[in-house]
Amino acid sequence: MAQVGIVMGSDSDMPVMAKAADILEELGISYEMRIISAHREPDVFFEYAKTAEAKGFKVIIAGAGMAAHLPGMCAAIFPMPVIGIPMHTTSLGGRDSLYSIVQMPSGIPVATVAINGGANAGILAAKILAVSDRELLNRLKDYSNSLKKGVQAKDERLQEAGYKNY
Repeated sequence: MAQVGIVMGSDSDMPVMAKAADILEELGISYEMRIISAHREPDVFFEYAKTAEAKGFKVIIAGAGMAAHLPGMCAAIFPMPVIGIPMHTTSLGGRDSLYSIVQMPSGIPVATVAINGGANAGILAAKILAVSDRELLNRLKDYSNSLKKGVQAKDERLQEAGYKNY
């Protein structure tokens, strides 16, 4: 049974949403990914959000651009955490998406990551799940340690090469 639902309004969101899926896979977290338009197929969307808890989802990651109603509507229906990923848009650079997701009314929170922040959405979902999963928490600590080691390796190469020859 999938622990995380990943939903996007368009296949154009796939490169960003795939980053969330990649993180979940790396950390051993099951997920289900769907493309559902809240505006073009509201009946399908409502069924998805209403049945998400029964499917075993503990967190939904919802990506959306422009009007960005998908994350907020998920949060209005799904009783557990929703993480919104605002998508970069050509007209307003994603600020429209960001504001639509961040400016939720009182009582309907959506955790929001950076514009095109798919990887951080996956990490945040994992951190939410790790509250009650010690093994996952340990995998997250290992993941963070690998990030630290990556930076240290880059600094070591810089120091060896000298900053002018890097």
